[in-house]
Amino acid sequence: MNYKIRGMFEADWELVRDIYIEGIKSGNATFETKAPDWEMWDTAHVKTCRLVAECENKVVGWVALSPVSGRSVYAGVAEVSIYLAQDYCGQGIGVRLLEELIRCSEERGFWTLQSGIFPENAASLALHRKCGFREVGINKKLGKMNNGTWRDVVQVERRSKVVGTD
Repeated sequence: MNYKIRGMFEADWELVRDIYIEGIKSGNATFETKAPDWEMWDTAHVKTCRLVAECENKVVGWVALSPVSGRSVYAGVAEVSIYLAQDYCGQGIGVRLLEELIRCSEERGFWTLQSGIFPENAASLALHRKCGFREVGINKKLGKMNNGTWRDVVQVERRSKVVGTD
């Protein structure tokens, strides 16, 4: 399969949102129940390090960062969001997206990337491990789904080998 990784633009939002909605519907990607509009999503995510995977002029996956805190001491720490269109899972696109995000984040001074993943999302846990993330703990019953089910969340992180090591 021929695909490329490139920066995300506002014009990509409709396809990015569709992929996010697929993740919501899966029940194993997020606590969210609906996708936000562009303005809300744009405000919540770091302006740099927003990437998409494109295949035949169609966005088939995306990755972005959200700040974990507004405090300056955490300026180099961000949370990863990564989503792939279901039909494109298992083809190495997630690895390429996450590796490019890591490179991009280090160029911009991020020293720690974090992600919270449902334990049932084995593919996402494997992807993160493959890209150098390690499990740091499990938050038991961290949040409740709309149907009343409490969900655990596996916390993973990746420390940069080049940023924040001095």
